[in-house]
Amino acid sequence: MPTKKPAKQIDIADFLNQQHLCESLTLNEVQTLMEFTEPAFFKKNDVIADIGEVGEALFFIIKGEVALFFEDHGKDVEIGRLKEGEVMGEMSFFDRQARSARIRASVGDTRLLKLTRIMYNRLRVEHPFIAVNLVEHAIISLDHLFRRLSMDIASFNQYMYGNGPIR
Repeated sequence: MPTKKPAKQIDIADFLNQQHLCESLTLNEVQTLMEFTEPAFFKKNDVIADIGEVGEALFFIIKGEVALFFEDHGKDVEIGRLKEGEVMGEMSFFDRQARSARIRASVGDTRLLKLTRIMYNRLRVEHPFIAVNLVEHAIISLDHLFRRLSMDIASFNQYMYGNGPIR
């Protein structure tokens, strides 16, 4: 369960410093986006999103780090980490399919901004330029994930069937 703290503990400077999304938005547009989000604070090992849930929110990592887990015979197996400045939850949020990974805060004092589906739908209508930039940011995030996985698979295949690790 997230620990509730006042919204003022995530200020616009924290958001600006961590998000590539902000590069294409004006300061007023960033402030507008922040008005559509709510802060969420997690302690180490708190579950942020769970396997089987349909994503009803996107999250921006402002401070801290999260780990992604796959469940294997009742045990969590870490499959990746996301750090400050990354967005998460975009796959299930946009395709409305059940989450395939559990997301946990991997450090204490993990600070996120949460954009719920209801607020995203309002954002799309009231501020379409911001919403388009957000979708582009999510696409870039998914692209980075796909590229990391592709490199992991290529390295594994090279190691198993080729001449050792990729250099």
